[in-house]
Parts: sequence; C-alpha cells; structure tokens
Amino acid sequence: MTARSKERQLAEAFVTLADTLVDDYDIVELLHTVVELCASMLDATDSGILLPNAAGELEVAASSSERSHLIGLLQLGEGEGPCVDAYRTGSLVTVDNIAGTYARWPSFAIAAAESGYASMHAIPLRLRKDTIGSLNLFRDRTGGFSEDDAATAQAFADIATIGILHERSLRESQIARSQLQHALDSRVIIEQAKGIVAHTQNVDMDIAFQMIRTRARNTGTRLSVLAAHIVANPFDDAANPQRGDH
Repeated sequence: MTARSKERQLAEAFVTLADTLVDDYDIVELLHTVVELCASMLDATDSGILLPNAAGELEVAASSSERSHLIGLLQLGEGEGPCVDAYRTGSLVTVDNIAGTYARWPSFAIAAAESGYASMHAIPLRLRKDTIGSLNLFRDRTGGFSEDDAATAQAFADIATIGILHERSLRESQIARSQLQHALDSRVIIEQAKGIVAHTQNVDMDIAFQMIRTRARNTGTRLSVLAAHIVANPFDDAANPQRGDH
C-alpha cells in the first residue's frame, strides 16, 4: 500500500466514524468498526476494546477476532497484562516482545504465546483525567509500532472515547455509564447469538459473527437487536443470517 493510498483510506475511515456520531447511534457497531479498522489499516494482527461494567470490572466490549477476545478474557480473569495495566494506570503500555514479559505477567505471556501473539500496544481510552477503558493492538511478530501507526492508533482510541461518551456524557456522567453498560450487556447477547449461529450453520465463531453483522447491516437492524432476536428465536430464519437479505 502506497503512502498516498493509505492516507486516503485513513481519511475515509475517519469520515465514516465521524458520520456514526449522530443521535441514537449504535455504540456496539461503532466499537466493532474501530477495532476492525485498527486491525486492517494498522500494522496489527488483531485489536480489541476493554470497558468497565457497572461494578467497575473490565470486560471485552469489542474484538476483531475470537482469538483477541479470548486473550482479553484471560487478562481479565488473571487480573494482569498490558490491557489491564493501560486501564489501571491511564498510560500507554507497549510490549515489543511478549515472551520477555513472563516475570511481570506470567499467565498473559503464556496465553499470548499459545495464541501466536508476539507483541502488543495498549492505549488507554481517556477523557481528561478519567480512564474509561483501553484499546489494544496485537501482532504476531515482535517489534514496536511505527510512529505513524502509533499516532493513528491514538486517534482511533480518541474516536472510540468520543463515541462512548458523546457530547451528552460530557455534561452528565449517568449517560456515560448507561452507554458503557449497554455496550457490555449487548456483548453478552451477541456472544450467545454467535454460538447459536455457529452451531446451526456449522461454522466457527468468527464467521458466525460476520454473518450476523452482515444480516444486521442488510436489514437495517441494530446488531444488538438482531442478536437478541436470534437468542430468543434460535430456530427461525434469524439463526441463518444468510437468508432473507436479498
């Protein structure tokens, strides 16, 4: 990809994200768009976002693949890892070689190696002095991110923060908490729907999610609404997202 074509794609990506920041936007779709853009346009294999729930406990709100979702869950279960540290400290955490972090994060280092990740970049989602989550980039090889990619990743993190809080949440913290909890609650339903589609269509979880997302886009349905319908009606057409889209 030439520098000019990459600049154009980035510009188009930011325009797309900006267009979603309207009243009654779908926060779940926005977060998934951010992580997929990070994984496809930056020097990253996968990407994910962690957010705290109403009890202050971190959860995976969006991920670009099932693999990054699982590694995020492991960090949360063990209470250790770059993603957790970025959220707790509010500071950027860059790991050029995950294999060298065993003494600091033993469980994370082992799980990351088993998943094929070799380096990562964890960016806190910050609003002024408050940290509301983390955007996490994973790579399957060692080494740091380029200065340009690091700056672009920070821009994506800023957009995710704006999308979560929106203008209203800057004035009223209750709206921020509601948006965060909605994203996390929706994720639980989406995971259930993925399992149903994966089972009924005999596909893996990543493909199941893409099928659900395509159906939601083609029918103009919110991702969380379609997922809830699949969970409530696992044996009708909604459980086969390839049907009824034309």
